[in-house]
Amino acid sequence: MTRSPLVGKPAPALSLPDANGETYDLTPESAGVPIALFFYPKSGSYGCTREACDFRDAWLVGREIFKTSKALVVGVSADPVEKQKEFVDRQKLTYPVLSDSKGEARKTYHVGKGLLGLVDARVTFIIDKEGVVRDVLDSTMNYGAHVKFVNKWLERLEEEERRANAPPPREPGLITEPGLATDEADESPTPHSRVEPISPVSPGVAQERREPFNGAAPVQA
Repeated sequence: MTRSPLVGKPAPALSLPDANGETYDLTPESAGVPIALFFYPKSGSYGCTREACDFRDAWLVGREIFKTSKALVVGVSADPVEKQKEFVDRQKLTYPVLSDSKGEARKTYHVGKGLLGLVDARVTFIIDKEGVVRDVLDSTMNYGAHVKFVNKWLERLEEEERRANAPPPREPGLITEPGLATDEADESPTPHSRVEPISPVSPGVAQERREPFNGAAPVQA
C-alpha cells in the first residue's frame, strides 16, 4: 500500500453538499479540533453501514475519547444527495455525510479504487487541530478497523497536547520563587570577619589570665 502524499501536510479544504443538499465547507486548518475524514464506497451497503454506525456509536456511547477531544467526524461517498439523505435518516447518523458525486474530493485527497479497482476505496484520514494530516488508513475490506484507527490517534493527539501544556521540570536545587529562599547565606561569615581559634583546655589545668597590653611597663614595688 502506497503512503499517502498528504501525510505531514495541510489537509485540503472541501466544499460539498451534505445530506440536506446544503453546502458544507470543511476547512481543517481553522476547525480547531481533530478531524476524522472517512471516504467509503457506497451508502447502504453492508460494510459501509457498519462503518458509519461505528463512528456514530463512538460518539454516542462507545468511546469517551471522541467526546473529550471534540473530534469532528465527516463521511464522504460518491452517492447523490438523495441517497445520502436516506442513509443518514435510516441509520440516525449524527455527523455530516457529504456527496462527492463528481469525485472532486477523492481526487483532492488522492483516494483511488479498492478491491482490484472494482469499487471506490475505503480510506480514513486523521487530521490534527492545526489542520495537518497525521496518518491515513487505506483498508477497503476491513471496515471495522477504521474507528479503531481514529480512536488510537485521538488518544495519541490528546497525549501530545497534555505533554505540550505540562510545566517544564524544575532543576534540582533551583529556587524559582523568592519565598523559598533561606537565610543560610546570612549565617555565613562575611569576608572581613575574623574567627578566633579556641585553644583546647586540659582537664584540671587553670588557664592564666592575660590582661590586654596597653603599651606601659609594669610599675616595680
